[in-house]
Amino acid sequence: MKKNNIDYEKVLKEIEKEVLPFMCDGEVASYIAPLAGVNPNQFAMSLQFLDGREYHKGASQKKFSIQSISKVFSFAHIMKLYKGDLQNRLGLEPSGNPFNSLVLLEYENGVPRNPFINAGAIVVADMLISYYKNNTFDKVLEHIRLVGDTLNVDFDNGLYQCEKISGYRNYSMVNMMKSFGNIKNSIDDVMSLYFKLCSIEMNTKELCRTMLFLANHGVNPITKDVFLTSSQAKRVNALMLTCGHYDASGDFAYRVGIPAKSGVGGGIVAIIPGLMSLCVYSPRLNKKGNSLVGTKALELFTTKTGLSIF
Repeated sequence: MKKNNIDYEKVLKEIEKEVLPFMCDGEVASYIAPLAGVNPNQFAMSLQFLDGREYHKGASQKKFSIQSISKVFSFAHIMKLYKGDLQNRLGLEPSGNPFNSLVLLEYENGVPRNPFINAGAIVVADMLISYYKNNTFDKVLEHIRLVGDTLNVDFDNGLYQCEKISGYRNYSMVNMMKSFGNIKNSIDDVMSLYFKLCSIEMNTKELCRTMLFLANHGVNPITKDVFLTSSQAKRVNALMLTCGHYDASGDFAYRVGIPAKSGVGGGIVAIIPGLMSLCVYSPRLNKKGNSLVGTKALELFTTKTGLSIF
C-alpha cells in the first residue's frame, strides 16, 4: 500500500482548490444550537504519518466539536478495559438506518446494531461507568489525552448543557434500552457521560495524532505506548469501515475506500493502515449527516494518491 514519491503538500493544495465549488453545499447541524452558529465555510485537512511527518492545510488549528468521532475513542477504550466479548451488549453490523433511529432497538430487544450509532455509544458509556464507578468522564478524557500525547483537549460545557436539555431522541433510546435491561446505571449518569464525550473539542491536527494508534496495530508509533492489541485495532478499523458513516457507510467505502468515522460537527477521521491517519473538517453536512466537503476531500485524496485498503 505504501507508495513513494507522492508530493503530499501538492495533493493537499489541489484538494483545497478542487473542493471550493462544493463549499456552499449542505447544511450545518442546526438542530444543535451551538453548531448552528458556526462559520459554515471552513475547511481544514491534516495528515499524520507513522514516521512523524505531518501535513496540514486550511484551519487545522481550529477547534470544533468532534461529536460522534468520540465514539471511536470510547469504543476502543472499552475494548481495552473489558478484553472480552461485547456482543451480548452490542452488535457488530451496519444498521442501515440513520444514526439516531429507534426502529431496530424495538425489534432487537434493546441491543444496538453497532457501537457507532447513538444507541451503541450510549451502551458503551454505560459500560464505562460500570467499570470506573466514579469520575468516569475525567478518566476517559485523560485516556484520550494520553492516546493523542496532548493535554490540550477538553469539552465545551455550553455545548454539553445544550445537548443535555435537548437530546429527546437520545433519551428515548436510553429509556428503551433500560426497559430491556441493557442499561445498568442511572440514566442521568449515562447520558451525562455520553453528551460530554460528544462535546469534546479538537482540531484536525489533534485528531490525526489521536487516531494514529489505529493505523499502527494499536500502538502509538511516536510514543511507543500500546493502547490495543493488533487484533483489537483490526476490529475497530473494520467497524469504522462498515459502520463509521451510518446509513452512508457503504457509499463512503465505495467512494473513498478507507476506515473512517464522521461526526455532525463536520469532522471526519480516517486511517490508512501501516501508513497514516487523516482528518478533515468542514461543517456543512450532506443528507446523511456527514461532512459534505470532508467526504469529497477524502475521495479526492485516495483517488489522487492511489492509497486505500482495496
